[in-house]
Amino acid sequence: MSTPILEVENLGVKYGSHHGAHHGRSDALYDVSFEVRRGELVGVIGPNGAGKSTMFKAICGLVNHSGVVEVNGVHCHDRTDRMDLAYIPQRNDSDLTFPITVGELVLAGRRRFNSWWQRPAAADRAAADDALHKVLLGGTESCSLTELSGGQLQRAYLARALAQQASVVLLDESLSGVDEPTTAELFEVFNTLSADGTAMLVATHDLALARRRFKRCLAINGTLRGDGTPEQTLSPNILDATFGSLGRS
Repeated sequence: MSTPILEVENLGVKYGSHHGAHHGRSDALYDVSFEVRRGELVGVIGPNGAGKSTMFKAICGLVNHSGVVEVNGVHCHDRTDRMDLAYIPQRNDSDLTFPITVGELVLAGRRRFNSWWQRPAAADRAAADDALHKVLLGGTESCSLTELSGGQLQRAYLARALAQQASVVLLDESLSGVDEPTTAELFEVFNTLSADGTAMLVATHDLALARRRFKRCLAINGTLRGDGTPEQTLSPNILDATFGSLGRS
């Protein structure tokens, strides 16, 4: 087996302050450990509020966490160590009020390679262009984000991650609210990128989709409830641990 591209060990996130730690209720996430290898496409399943977004943000260094995150064998201390990770948050319509073109969005992925005062070089433009073609959005550089469909917008954010040369892309509910043809189109892109060696973690609460589209699933509810093939992860006892504890105290 190849060496892991992402290693997560005993990852934990506390809600707010550390008050009221009775019965672990102050934990948004606790004791999550798993590894992901180059080119793996992994479904992350769990109900809303189960900690999927919190886990993604912790892995990317966007929230304080305990435990260890390693990317490409490098132990991550702060946000700057994590430029090999790209996080695509759940889409919200306020993102679209910002007047930015597709080309500008994707070029933003090149910032890690330049000083803040440098203008994008020809190599940056070429990388952005290449990224857009990979996600089947070639020629849309001058379009405003507001002109894109939901699926196209997800692909534009993916292009930014590719321009950033991220080894691991974490997509938060990128498939919610998109129709079946758009889902198929996104998976075509996911599969192409994973064949190129990009590891992708895709959070979803759609179990039928998880069963159909992923070879490996992580089940999350507060902690890691299951990790394996869809058959293993969507077995009745793991599903109960993942989805059945909602509403129970």
